[in-house]
Order: sequence, then structure tokens, then C-alpha cells
Amino acid sequence: MPETAQYILWTAFYILIFPGALFTSVVGLFLAGVDRKVIAHMQRRIGPPIRQPMYDFFKLLGKETIIPHAANKFVFLAAPVIGFVSLAIIMLFIPIFGFTAVSGSADLIVILYLITIGGVALIVGGSASGSPYAGIGVSREMVTMMSYELPFVLVLLAVARKVGGSTLVFSMEQISQWQVENGHMLFQWSMIPAAIAFLLIIPAEVGMQPFDVAEAETEICEGPLIEYSGAPLAVFKLNTAMKMIIMTGLFTSLFLGQFRTGYYWADALLFVAICTVLTILCMTTVHAVTARLKIEHLFKFYWTIVTGLALSSLILVWLGL
Repeated sequence: MPETAQYILWTAFYILIFPGALFTSVVGLFLAGVDRKVIAHMQRRIGPPIRQPMYDFFKLLGKETIIPHAANKFVFLAAPVIGFVSLAIIMLFIPIFGFTAVSGSADLIVILYLITIGGVALIVGGSASGSPYAGIGVSREMVTMMSYELPFVLVLLAVARKVGGSTLVFSMEQISQWQVENGHMLFQWSMIPAAIAFLLIIPAEVGMQPFDVAEAETEICEGPLIEYSGAPLAVFKLNTAMKMIIMTGLFTSLFLGQFRTGYYWADALLFVAICTVLTILCMTTVHAVTARLKIEHLFKFYWTIVTGLALSSLILVWLGL
């Protein structure tokens, strides 16, 4: 087989199968099922089967798609697809211990703006629906993004500075290699506040209670998604599930990137297992014990406590500690 054709086939495999669209979608839906099952048991309920999110996804795909009369049809339908594509591409940059599909010198920057595109797609889709109720959810989503983006950037800067020493290193491959040589980032005492901040950012980025002020199903009935139905709604729901594996996977790579078995399939299973534990710890448990935050409380929480944690790590690392 010609080298060019082989390169194209491998690239298509990475994007469409592993670690791209199919892997991210299946594992994301699995984590969503685990989240629902565990929280049901915490509330003394049997709960749905772990595969229920997958059933819901395919059921929505078969439903009729209703487009509001006031909506911008093209933007309304394109928004969930753009979000899906951006999220599927992110997993190409996240090392699964010994395996990285794509590597470069600016991986963290690329991951940051691709994650942001996923959130912006939700905002744009809700705005394109023409619904005033969606507009309320859109405004809340924008405030939520402004709340957690600052500490998120500070955490990434702290990691980049820790690895680079006197410079900033944004390559995920170099970050993983640094942890192979120096130990887990999580156990570097100057990085512990950043790790805690990242764990607090995960549920807000995913949109899980108590940080789901934009969707708030009991208040404004799904917020930006209020006018969505059928396949577009299924894709948006899938995007939320994909964020669960992306955010927990990014934490794993940034702070626990040393585990390597020597077999890609075993590394992938271990990666998923750690992401499952993180899902239960920082999303399911928080959901079970915490009431939904008001928008003003959410903003204050992230710009004081979480930003303070991330900034303290950045300062310590900048001082060479």
C-alpha cells in the first residue's frame, strides 16, 4: 500500500474510530449511564440501566425534528454538528498514557479553543432558535463560561510552567513524558491546588448539577435546548456525554499521565477506568449532595475560590517551587 494511502487510512481511523468520534461517543454515553446509575443508588433507587443514555440517543435520532418558525434554519441545525466535530477532534490531542494520535507544540491551546467551540455551539444554537426562553438559557450559559474559563486557563498555565521550568510547554506529549520522568503531577505539592481547581471545573464544563444553571430543567426546561428535538437534540445530548470523557480524560493526562502497561488496549481500559472513578467523584457525588447554585453564586464561587486555587499553583510554580 502506498505510504500516502496508508497515512490517509490511519488518519481516518484516528478521527472516526479511536480515539476520535466513535470511542469518545461510546465511552461518553457509558459514563453518563454510570453517573445516572450511581446517583440512583445514592438516592435509594434502582435507576435506569447503564446503557440507557445510548437507548435515549438512538430514540431521539428516530424522532421528528421540528424547526421553529422564527429560527435561523441553517445555524439551528449546524450548531450541534459543529459542537460534535470539535469535541471529537479534542480526543486526538489527549494522550491515553502510551498513545497519542496527534501531537504538537500547542496542544493545550488547541484543546482549550476546541472545548470553547463546543460551548459556543450551544449558545449559537439556542440563539438561532428564536425562543425567548432559550435566550434566558443562552445568557446563563455565557455567564457560566465566563465563570470557569479564567480558572481553567490558569490551571493549564500552571501545568505548562511546571513542565517547562523557565518557559511554557503546551505539548501534551511533553507533559506526559515529564510525568514519566518526574512522577505524577498530582503528587507535586505545588500542583495540588490546581488539581483541586480542575476537579471543580469539570462539572461546570460538562453542565452537571449543581452547575447546570443554563439548562435548569425545573426552571426553564433545558434552557438553550428548549426548542430542539429529534436528531439535533440527540447530538447535543451526545456532546454533553462526550465532555464527560474529554474533561476527565484531560485531567488524567495532565495530572496522572504516568501509567503505561505497554499495550494500547490495556492503556485504553485503564484510562476509561480512571475516568469512570473521576466521574463518580467530581460529578455524581457532587450532584447527589449539592443543590443547584444560583447564577450569581456560581460566578462568585469560580472567580474567588476556584480561581484562587488555580492562581496559587501558578504563583508557586512561577517561583520555582
